[in-house]
Amino acid sequence: MSGAGLTQSQRQRIDRAFDEVPFVKFLGIELVEVEQGRAVMRVFVRQELRRNGGVVHGGVTASLIDTAAAFAIMTTLAPDQASSTVDLTVHYLRPIVSGNVTAHARVVRNGRRVVIASVDVVDEAEILLATALTTYIRSN
Repeated sequence: MSGAGLTQSQRQRIDRAFDEVPFVKFLGIELVEVEQGRAVMRVFVRQELRRNGGVVHGGVTASLIDTAAAFAIMTTLAPDQASSTVDLTVHYLRPIVSGNVTAHARVVRNGRRVVIASVDVVDEAEILLATALTTYIRSN
Protein backbone atom coordinates (compact mmCIF):
# COMPACT_ATOMS: atom_id res chain seq x y z
CA MET A 1 0.00 0.00 0.00
CA SER A 2 1.38 3.37 -0.98
CA GLY A 3 1.27 6.06 1.64
CA ALA A 4 2.38 9.11 -0.34
CA GLY A 5 2.03 12.25 1.72
CA LEU A 6 0.86 10.43 4.86
CA THR A 7 2.56 10.40 8.22
CA GLN A 8 3.32 7.13 9.99
CA SER A 9 0.54 7.96 12.45
CA GLN A 10 -1.98 8.45 9.62
CA ARG A 11 -0.99 5.14 8.00
CA GLN A 12 -1.41 3.32 11.31
CA ARG A 13 -4.81 4.95 11.88
CA ILE A 14 -5.97 3.92 8.41
CA ASP A 15 -4.71 0.34 8.77
CA ARG A 16 -6.34 0.02 12.19
CA ALA A 17 -9.64 1.49 10.97
CA PHE A 18 -9.70 -0.78 7.93
CA ASP A 19 -9.03 -3.87 10.06
CA GLU A 20 -11.88 -2.95 12.43
CA VAL A 21 -14.73 -2.83 9.88
CA PRO A 22 -16.45 -6.24 9.81
CA PHE A 23 -18.67 -5.31 6.84
CA VAL A 24 -15.58 -4.65 4.70
CA LYS A 25 -14.29 -8.13 5.55
CA PHE A 26 -17.71 -9.63 4.79
CA LEU A 27 -17.73 -8.10 1.31
CA GLY A 28 -14.07 -8.97 0.72
CA ILE A 29 -12.96 -5.39 0.04
CA GLU A 30 -9.19 -4.92 -0.13
CA LEU A 31 -7.30 -1.70 0.54
CA VAL A 32 -5.00 -1.36 -2.48
CA GLU A 33 -3.56 2.11 -2.02
CA VAL A 34 -4.05 5.19 0.08
CA GLU A 35 -2.38 8.57 -0.10
CA GLN A 36 -3.29 12.11 0.83
CA GLY A 37 -6.84 12.74 -0.43
CA ARG A 38 -7.04 9.46 -2.36
CA ALA A 39 -7.83 5.79 -1.84
CA VAL A 40 -8.06 2.75 -4.08
CA MET A 41 -10.06 -0.31 -3.03
CA ARG A 42 -10.90 -3.54 -4.79
CA VAL A 43 -13.36 -6.39 -4.49
CA PHE A 44 -13.36 -9.71 -6.31
CA VAL A 45 -16.76 -10.67 -7.70
CA ARG A 46 -17.94 -13.92 -6.15
CA GLN A 47 -21.29 -15.70 -6.20
CA GLU A 48 -22.43 -14.32 -2.83
CA LEU A 49 -22.28 -10.75 -4.17
CA ARG A 50 -24.60 -11.39 -7.10
CA ARG A 51 -28.32 -10.83 -7.44
CA ASN A 52 -30.65 -12.65 -9.83
CA GLY A 53 -29.26 -12.77 -13.35
CA GLY A 54 -25.65 -13.08 -12.23
CA VAL A 55 -25.03 -9.34 -11.89
CA VAL A 56 -23.34 -7.88 -8.80
CA HIS A 57 -25.88 -6.32 -6.45
CA GLY A 58 -25.90 -2.52 -6.61
CA GLY A 59 -25.48 -2.36 -2.85
CA VAL A 60 -22.07 -4.01 -3.17
CA THR A 61 -20.98 -1.35 -5.64
CA ALA A 62 -22.35 1.42 -3.42
CA SER A 63 -20.57 -0.06 -0.39
CA LEU A 64 -17.28 -0.27 -2.29
CA ILE A 65 -17.70 3.37 -3.33
CA ASP A 66 -18.64 4.55 0.16
CA THR A 67 -15.72 2.69 1.74
CA ALA A 68 -13.15 4.03 -0.74
CA ALA A 69 -14.46 7.58 -0.26
CA ALA A 70 -14.38 7.24 3.53
CA PHE A 71 -10.73 6.23 3.51
CA ALA A 72 -9.75 8.96 1.05
CA ILE A 73 -11.45 11.43 3.37
CA MET A 74 -9.85 9.90 6.46
CA THR A 75 -6.48 11.10 5.16
CA THR A 76 -7.71 14.70 5.51
CA LEU A 77 -9.01 14.39 9.09
CA ALA A 78 -7.30 15.44 12.28
CA PRO A 79 -6.61 12.57 14.72
CA ASP A 80 -9.63 13.54 16.86
CA GLN A 81 -12.05 13.84 13.93
CA ALA A 82 -14.41 11.38 12.31
CA SER A 83 -16.72 11.70 9.33
CA SER A 84 -20.11 10.40 8.26
CA THR A 85 -21.76 10.01 4.88
CA VAL A 86 -24.62 12.47 4.36
CA ASP A 87 -25.19 11.90 0.64
CA LEU A 88 -24.17 9.30 -1.93
CA THR A 89 -25.22 9.49 -5.57
CA VAL A 90 -24.19 6.52 -7.70
CA HIS A 91 -24.53 6.28 -11.46
CA TYR A 92 -24.42 2.62 -12.53
CA LEU A 93 -23.09 2.63 -16.10
CA ARG A 94 -22.48 -1.05 -16.89
CA PRO A 95 -23.38 -4.34 -15.20
CA ILE A 96 -20.67 -5.91 -13.07
CA VAL A 97 -20.47 -9.65 -13.61
CA SER A 98 -16.97 -10.97 -12.90
CA GLY A 99 -13.35 -10.32 -12.00
CA ASN A 100 -11.81 -7.65 -9.83
CA VAL A 101 -13.64 -4.35 -9.51
CA THR A 102 -11.66 -1.32 -8.35
CA ALA A 103 -12.85 1.96 -6.85
CA HIS A 104 -10.66 5.06 -7.22
CA ALA A 105 -11.70 7.75 -4.73
CA ARG A 106 -10.41 11.30 -4.50
CA VAL A 107 -11.34 14.26 -2.36
CA VAL A 108 -12.58 17.11 -4.56
CA ARG A 109 -13.52 19.58 -1.81
CA ASN A 110 -12.05 19.56 1.65
CA GLY A 111 -14.07 22.11 3.59
CA ARG A 112 -14.10 22.96 7.27
CA ARG A 113 -17.29 20.90 7.90
CA VAL A 114 -18.16 19.26 4.56
CA VAL A 115 -15.92 17.01 2.45
CA ILE A 116 -16.87 15.91 -1.06
CA ALA A 117 -15.32 12.94 -2.85
CA SER A 118 -15.60 11.60 -6.38
CA VAL A 119 -15.30 7.86 -7.03
CA ASP A 120 -14.90 5.91 -10.27
CA VAL A 121 -15.37 2.14 -10.38
CA VAL A 122 -13.58 0.23 -13.13
CA ASP A 123 -13.09 -3.38 -14.18
CA GLU A 124 -9.78 -5.10 -14.91
CA ALA A 125 -9.71 -3.54 -18.41
CA GLU A 126 -10.18 -0.05 -16.84
CA ILE A 127 -13.69 0.20 -18.31
CA LEU A 128 -15.83 2.60 -16.27
CA LEU A 129 -18.64 0.68 -14.55
CA ALA A 130 -19.99 3.26 -12.12
CA THR A 131 -19.26 6.76 -10.94
CA ALA A 132 -20.32 8.55 -7.79
CA LEU A 133 -20.22 11.78 -5.88
CA THR A 134 -20.49 11.62 -2.11
CA THR A 135 -20.67 14.15 0.69
CA TYR A 136 -19.39 13.62 4.22
CA ILE A 137 -19.60 15.77 7.31
CA ARG A 138 -16.74 16.13 9.77
CA SER A 139 -17.43 15.51 13.43
CA ASN A 140 -15.29 15.69 16.54
